[in-house]
Amino acid sequence: MLASLLLQAAPAGGYSQIIFIVGMVIVMYFFMIRPQQKKASDAKKFRASLAKGTNVVTIGGLHGKVVELNEETITVEVDKGVRLRFDRSAIAREVTGKTTAPAA
Repeated sequence: MLASLLLQAAPAGGYSQIIFIVGMVIVMYFFMIRPQQKKASDAKKFRASLAKGTNVVTIGGLHGKVVELNEETITVEVDKGVRLRFDRSAIAREVTGKTTAPAA
């Protein structure tokens, strides 16, 4: 019944339009949706693999060293004795090398 409705509603060459729309959805999936899902998955794996002593940057741009880990939070030391607690989701990336700026 659905096929007969599509045949009645579609002008000549209607199948090519349907194929074009399906093709566009497939292209959009592979170029837009799938990469975002992969990036989110990689970020989740990174946050789960954090360890003490790792130099990190938060989503706000704060640099520091991980000193304590809990299930949902991470404590980051940003300066000598200054410790801040963040949600795991607030950690953006790992930094290699020194995190403090050189003295001017």
